[in-house]
Amino acid sequence: MTGMKATGQKNLMLFSGRTHPSLAEEVAKELGIDVVPTRFDTFANGEIFIRYLESVRGSDAFVIQAHSDPINESIMEQLIMVDALKRASAKRITVVTPFFGYARQDKKHRGREPISARLMTDLFRTAGADRMMAVDLHTDQIQGFFDGPVDHLFALPILADHIANRVDRSEITVVSPDAGRVRTADRWADRLGAPLAIIHKRRDPDVANQVRVHEVVGTVKDRVCVLVDDMIDTGGTIVKAAEALFEQGAKQVLVAATHGVLSGPAAERLQNSPISEVVITNSLPVPESRSFEKLTQLSIAPLVARAISEVFTDGSVTSLFE
Repeated sequence: MTGMKATGQKNLMLFSGRTHPSLAEEVAKELGIDVVPTRFDTFANGEIFIRYLESVRGSDAFVIQAHSDPINESIMEQLIMVDALKRASAKRITVVTPFFGYARQDKKHRGREPISARLMTDLFRTAGADRMMAVDLHTDQIQGFFDGPVDHLFALPILADHIANRVDRSEITVVSPDAGRVRTADRWADRLGAPLAIIHKRRDPDVANQVRVHEVVGTVKDRVCVLVDDMIDTGGTIVKAAEALFEQGAKQVLVAATHGVLSGPAAERLQNSPISEVVITNSLPVPESRSFEKLTQLSIAPLVARAISEVFTDGSVTSLFE
């Protein structure tokens, strides 16, 4: 007999960056483990240093990091964490990104533009990631950018159940804020048993985050409209979409989105808008300065923990959504 056989068992280890430690702690609690203690240092010139304070050799490592403000720093920190795990002989490394940065740059709209989402997946693969896990990617095609397994999780059940408990389902119309979200809105409509409407928006190609015209396709008069999207950045698109719905006779407008980026004037815009409630998840941290009275934040920790458990035990992540 050649070779040597060692007896042992798989070892799940959870690692967290510095941008959203509270989510990592929630996930660890759901799994019944602790986040691995890690030393982080930032040098005077901004360089990041990381060292794990426990052995990670042979582990099934899950590295969770929300790509939050400052986004480029948080991405670089996660890349360095993955590299450190690879060089410390972790058996398998799974990158967990509740919010995947640069996902909006998934294709070229005009010449001489990057496809930054592809660059992101290449960076993580080069750093040593064997697998990726993300929640509500901006587009499904990003899964194909990574040369390895990708677990695409959906926050729809969490958000939809909250909405269903707040309003009468018979009065709901699910609204897609643009053509790109129709598939997502269709899933919502199936989940809630509600009709679907679409808002056609025309952007100014030369000004980022600027929408010029809204046209509502579908019946929204005297309906409770639920605007669904994957993220809310500056809030301009969502607020203008809500105003367009009220112009068409909507009785009430609620907003549901997975990722609350809430950049710049978003909090003030949404609070002062006619929107009744804005429901997001804690895929990104929301500091006190960006919080507002109409905001409701739901936890995705149970979802992420269950997915991690399924991956670790070689179970089915798809079964979580069937």
